[in-house]
Amino acid sequence: MNWDRIEGNWKQLKGNVKQQWGKLTDDHVDQIAGKRDQLVGHIQENYGIARDEAERQVSAWESTQR
Repeated sequence: MNWDRIEGNWKQLKGNVKQQWGKLTDDHVDQIAGKRDQLVGHIQENYGIARDEAERQVSAWESTQR
């Protein structure tokens, strides 16, 4: 699924995001609002990982979405 479709279906995918990255709160997920760079930033911040690792995780998650 491309990111435009993910952004358009964000309300349906919020549960998947929280399941994948449990440290993200409802407020975080609402702030992200389907923006890829926001998701990467929140993952990086909440998990204390490098940006490239957060990007890798988001890309892996993105490839599993249909």
